[in-house]
Amino acid sequence: MITTGTRRIREPRITLVGAGPGDPELITMKGANALKDADVILYDALVNEAVLEYAAKDVVKVYVGKRSGEHSYSQEAVNQLMVDYALNYGHVVRLKGGDPFVFGRGYEELNFAASYSIPAQVIPGLSSSISVPGLQQIPVTHRGLSESFWVVTGTTASGAISNDLYEAARTRATVVVLMGLNKLKDIVKLYQQEHKNRLPVAVIQNGSTENEKLAIGIVDTIVELVEEKNIKAPAILVFGEVVSLHPQFQPIKDFFAAVKEVD
Repeated sequence: MITTGTRRIREPRITLVGAGPGDPELITMKGANALKDADVILYDALVNEAVLEYAAKDVVKVYVGKRSGEHSYSQEAVNQLMVDYALNYGHVVRLKGGDPFVFGRGYEELNFAASYSIPAQVIPGLSSSISVPGLQQIPVTHRGLSESFWVVTGTTASGAISNDLYEAARTRATVVVLMGLNKLKDIVKLYQQEHKNRLPVAVIQNGSTENEKLAIGIVDTIVELVEEKNIKAPAILVFGEVVSLHPQFQPIKDFFAAVKEVD
């Protein structure tokens, strides 16, 4: 405990907490307890603000979200804020959507805290890459359909499609694409080039929340379905035979079966 003027603050420390996919009840108990103990919370755009209700009423809450069209903080600025608040307030919780280590740049923040000799710990969260399909009864692996899964970012820092997607499209694995909705047409072309026109695809917006939207189709139809349903970011893309297990895919199965009989 340190006394500064009339205010007593605790020793600085930082906790990286994964908030999960969106539903505030899907944060871990350990994550919720960290929020209760926090002096300051720095939270991202993908964090459902209802999660902040786990925190004490007098906690300092700082929005450092990054979204297109909004004021955003650079990663360097977020790193510095995190350290400055820890030194001046005590316990800082860095709250991130999903899991801090799945495209969350969590290790960069952990490393930055270490450069100031500030103790830090990580509390994992449910990654949307697994939990959001799961909530839709889409397993990322299933015996006979998929023996592995890839989790790939849709867009790199340069704005280009990730090179890993070219490789992923050639495999039989389930491929979950995060931050890739604006590249959907380009990703679809990759699968069409691999002659996977009928591969099942799911696009899920705001997974696990009351604003969730879902489009279920195949590679050749998914772009049109997403436009019809007016699906926007944030959304995840799931390419793979496991999507055929979703109840909404049954009519598509029936259609293909009828076409095959006619042929």
